[in-house]
This record gives sequence, C-alpha cells and structure tokens, in this order.
Amino acid sequence: MRIQQRLAIAASAALLALSLGTGAHAQEMMKLKIGTEGAYPPFNNLEADGSLVGFDIDIAKALCEEMKADCEFVTQDWDGIIPALQAGKFDAIIASMSITDERKEKVDFSAKYYNTPPAIAVPKDSALTEATDAALAGKALGAQSSTTHSNYAEEKLPSADLKLYPTPDEYKLDIANGRIDAVIDDVIVLSEWLKTDDGACCKILDTLTPDPVINGQGAGVAVRKGETDLADKFSAAILAIRENGKYKEINDKYFDVDVYGD
Repeated sequence: MRIQQRLAIAASAALLALSLGTGAHAQEMMKLKIGTEGAYPPFNNLEADGSLVGFDIDIAKALCEEMKADCEFVTQDWDGIIPALQAGKFDAIIASMSITDERKEKVDFSAKYYNTPPAIAVPKDSALTEATDAALAGKALGAQSSTTHSNYAEEKLPSADLKLYPTPDEYKLDIANGRIDAVIDDVIVLSEWLKTDDGACCKILDTLTPDPVINGQGAGVAVRKGETDLADKFSAAILAIRENGKYKEINDKYFDVDVYGD
C-alpha cells in the first residue's frame, strides 16, 4: 500500500474516532431544566433585562458544571413551583426550598446547600422590643405565603395578625408604607434588604430559633418523587463544590458569613 493511501486511511480512522467520541460525549451530557422563583433576592432574582442572578442561581450553575449537565432556567411563581415540577415543567427546583417532612411527601431532595435561620424585621421607630407571641399580639405580621416562615408564624406567633403575600416585594412595600407592623423571613433576605435604599425604613428586631419540624434541615434541590438518582447526583455535586472551593467563592460573593450552616 502506498504511503499516501495509508495516511488517508489513518486520517479517516482518526476522524471517525473523534466523531464517535464526540457523539458519546453528547449522549452523556444531561439536559436539565431548573425551576426557580426569580423574586427572592439575594438568593434568586429576575433582573429588568431578563437575567437571573443570586446565590441560588450561581450555585445551580456550579452544580450543573460539576455534573456536566446542560442546564436551562425556568422561572415560576412560588405558590405553583412544586405542582410545576410534578407536571414536568422543569426537572429540579433550586429556589431556597427548605427540606421539610411535609414537602418530602411531594418531592425528593438532595442534601442541603445552605441553612440560615428566620428573623423578624420592624420599622426603625417601632415600639416592639422582642419577637415573642405576646409582644406581637394584635400586630400585623407580613410573610410570604406557602413558606416555612409563614408556617412558623402560624405555629409560634398565633396571636399576631398574619398577612400573607405572594412575594417578599409586596410585604416590603407594605411595611415601608406603614401598613403592617413587622415581617418574618430568612435573616439573610431581611439583612440584605435592609442594606438597600428600599430597606432603610426598617431594622432586624430579632433572629428566631429555628424549629426543625417547621423550618426543616436547610435548603436543598427538589426533584420529582422517586427520582432519587438525580437527587443523589445533586448531593454529590454539592459535596464536590464544598470541597473544591467553588462554594466558598460563590458564598463570599454574596455574604460575609458561611450560609452553609451547621
């Protein structure tokens, strides 16, 4: 066989191997749709230009990179986010969803990727001095509906007049304009809001002691019931980014404390 023929055959074989290898890689690449709320800064927020930003979003991107998955984000109102997952609108929820026994009846979870306590904020001129049921009796207390924080208020602060809102933006507007007396949410959400011009109205009254039954074991990635393999992949990726420093890099971009928690 002439040298030119041998070279041509070798080149063709190399191209075929490369093509097969690329095809195999494409088959291995997971494609996932990630559901998030887009209305819960600094964890997830939809900007005016349509971009999604926040801790949840950066963590989701890091997990997808670790898992070698091609991920696309889908925004969904909080009240309908679990039904949308169950209906197949997306494959996983990364939206600061707390891992609770009640939710475990509907979805499966990865390991936690952060865990921070609830808190109560009040106007700076508020006469309230403590975040107890007795102190809040008859006071209008705002919370986002269908959250562990609204559940906490119902269970632990029953004497307050609980007002529910579809997103934190609405309760922030109402407390800033004097229509409610206090709000309850994640301490990080409230603390970061207070640093903004819109949050200049208010202060943290107190950080609350979480109830594991109500508040759960931290925020995790939710997947459809029975898709434990996918949940395990997310858990492994969370551990990996904790160990390789990517988690700290993202954490430090947003916070002065390690939000991973105990």
